[in-house]
Amino acid sequence: MTAPAAPSMSHRQVLEALSGLLLGMFVSMLSGTVVSTSLPVIVHDLGGDQAAFTWVVTSTLLTTAIATPIWGKLADLFNRKLLIQLALIIFVGATAAAGFSQDAGMLIAFRAVQGIGAGGLAALSQVIMADIISPRERGRYMGLFGAVMALATVGGPLLGGFLTDAADWRWNFYVAIPFAVVALIILQITLKPAIRTRDTVRIDYLGIVLLATSASLLLIWVTSAGTNFDWLSVETALMLGGSLVAGILFVVVELRSAEPLIPLTLFRDRTFTLSVLASIAIGIAMFGTSVFLSQYMQMARGATPTQAGLMTLPMIGGLLVASMVVGSLITRHGRWKGFVIAGAVLTIAGSALLSTLHYDTDFVLVSLYMLLLGAGVGMTMQNLVLIVQNTARPEDLGAASSGVTFFRSLGGTAGVSVMGAALGTRVTDLFDDRKADLAGALATLGEKGVELGRQLASGTLPEVRRLPEAVRVIVEDIYAQGIAASFLIAVPFAVVSLIAVLFLPNLPLTRMTTRERLQASEADFATIAAEGGMASVAATGPVPTQPATRRSRRDG
Repeated sequence: MTAPAAPSMSHRQVLEALSGLLLGMFVSMLSGTVVSTSLPVIVHDLGGDQAAFTWVVTSTLLTTAIATPIWGKLADLFNRKLLIQLALIIFVGATAAAGFSQDAGMLIAFRAVQGIGAGGLAALSQVIMADIISPRERGRYMGLFGAVMALATVGGPLLGGFLTDAADWRWNFYVAIPFAVVALIILQITLKPAIRTRDTVRIDYLGIVLLATSASLLLIWVTSAGTNFDWLSVETALMLGGSLVAGILFVVVELRSAEPLIPLTLFRDRTFTLSVLASIAIGIAMFGTSVFLSQYMQMARGATPTQAGLMTLPMIGGLLVASMVVGSLITRHGRWKGFVIAGAVLTIAGSALLSTLHYDTDFVLVSLYMLLLGAGVGMTMQNLVLIVQNTARPEDLGAASSGVTFFRSLGGTAGVSVMGAALGTRVTDLFDDRKADLAGALATLGEKGVELGRQLASGTLPEVRRLPEAVRVIVEDIYAQGIAASFLIAVPFAVVSLIAVLFLPNLPLTRMTTRERLQASEADFATIAAEGGMASVAATGPVPTQPATRRSRRDG
């Protein structure tokens, strides 16, 4: 049953409704960014190797990718307010539990649960924003979102580094709890219930299982092949074959389902399909480079967690400033395509330049490369979701928004997995190549050198800044070359993103919110039914109609 859409909200009402959502976003971002600079230390203390480091990140991205379309579909079926509160509870609860980890495996497990909540926050925040802010007016409020992003993305790594250096890295996982409690209270007070409910709800459980199976097998194979088993092996055949079979079955199930998890009809829309392709590439660039930039600062330049947080500020600053400025310009002029194309070009340039890094590259150049990449991601990431929401039917808004976010997360997960696997292989080869140099440096340290040699041979991530000077320079050079090689992987995908963006239909942005589009859609239905053209359909209730979408494309 569809409830009447509310009238347009005033600026003050929008701000009140956004307050809890902004705080919830802050909590989720803080919980993610606060550990970014501390991960090398955390993995070292828990006895993990490079594969464990990659999986600590990948486990969260994997479950986020799988959970995002599920939460998005639930947003089309259930009360969105309750859903985002539930996602916040899951996310922060798992984050706090991760602070009790005793080994890398335990940390990876809790991070996987954390991703389930993160998927909900990512999908639902986009859907709820579309409920109360039209695509054309979204840029007007980008300053608020930019401020929250700045506080979390800049303050998180600095706070995490400070807590790790001054107290214990476990406090990285506890710090978000009080903010989460406040966020839940404010969400309860300020956020209005979902704009509609349905009398009959059908959940595509089989589709959920098949999607999770297909994505998990593919990403586990990407992460493990070449290290735990050969690329051409029985394990590869089983994982790829299982992923392919599950993917085919998923498509069959979605075509037959009354409430498909990802409506395949969405791919008939050129805007959605091309945005998905671009989002996959942007996810690889965004997640992959940001994860390994922090590792570069600590493993290749000997920075502390706090210093690493400060050293990655150019990328964060570029992302924030670009997203805020471009959002404001899009609202003012109603044009978006030129900005998105420029963002894709900057993403290519930033990724390519980062692949040239050495352990002693002038930090002014490193900062410039990070700034370019951050600006490119900031100009494209959120705008791709905006473009899809502008053309999606109101009835499919949750599925469409989460679909783009899902493929971005999937791309990011695959990117981190591939880049991590490439880094691990490259570092191993470089250690073998520099074995004689390392042996000579270790020999000068006597008994301490023998013990240090055993630690390096075990594969456990070293604390580079604590290594003796002669050994540290060699290890920094090895990791710098390995990380630079992994950055190169993002370049061809960034090129694909540019090609997809170039072919996006340049449709104007509507000034109608989801509520207003639903109201207009129902009004069109009522007009047609009153004229006697849909008497047989009127008894079944409103159906999706296209006039509202066509009107929104002309608007603006």
